Amino acid sequence: MSLLQVKQVHLSFNSKKLFKENTLSNKVLNDISFTIEEGTCLGLIGTSGAGKSTLGKVILGIQPPQQGQVLFQGYDIYNIGKATQQKLRRDLQVVFQDSYSAVNPRMTAEHIISEPLENYEKLTKREQRIRIIELLERVGLSEKDLKKYPHQFSGGQLQRINIARAIALNPKLIVLDESVSSLDMVTQGLILQLLEKLKQDFGLAYLFITHDIKVAFSISDRIGVLEKGELIELYNSKDDFFSSQHPVVKRLRSSILSEHPRFRKLIGTT
Repeated sequence: MSLLQVKQVHLSFNSKKLFKENTLSNKVLNDISFTIEEGTCLGLIGTSGAGKSTLGKVILGIQPPQQGQVLFQGYDIYNIGKATQQKLRRDLQVVFQDSYSAVNPRMTAEHIISEPLENYEKLTKREQRIRIIELLERVGLSEKDLKKYPHQFSGGQLQRINIARAIALNPKLIVLDESVSSLDMVTQGLILQLLEKLKQDFGLAYLFITHDIKVAFSISDRIGVLEKGELIELYNSKDDFFSSQHPVVKRLRSSILSEHPRFRKLIGTT
């Protein structure tokens, strides 16, 4: 049984025309189906407005679909009791794009990371402090960062705090929604290395949502392409993606830039 199964998910939002009674149905997700296995990463790429973040919300249980199912560890997350829902919640975590808006600016790093532990674990204050220090060290920070506030961290450091919070309960799946896109290239690389190591050490599975093809391939085992709410293709390898003749994929490939500005011509052009 797959860790996550998304089955024929449909989602539309209704919007009224100005000064008119009738409504328009804006289709956001259309017949989305895929699976994620334990310990693997599915990279989900697409342009802005493709529906990537909305799909992430559906999987997290935030936005119910009109049709279809989201099965996590065999349970339909929109058709379960509160006790089962709470049990599954600890195994399904998220890291958002904006590291600053994802935290309370009045809370220290210690308090930010302690939130899930206080909700799910029965630890003494000493045990909790030890656990938080271990988590900080796991993401490349240290005990001296315990009492710091969000404004005292760089964007990359604060994203490490968010990752520490996400792994605090040893989850099985983390949704990473553009979690490195706001960082500079050097910091991106460091965070991606951290995510890969955590994946290997803990057997984590990721849904890695991004618009950046290079970033997606640096961490993903498979790649899904989303376009206008539809899952165009699923690719099991980089070769499959780069040999695809699908027009949407060819357009995405053409947007990849060379590493050095001097050689930045669109791929496929001369």
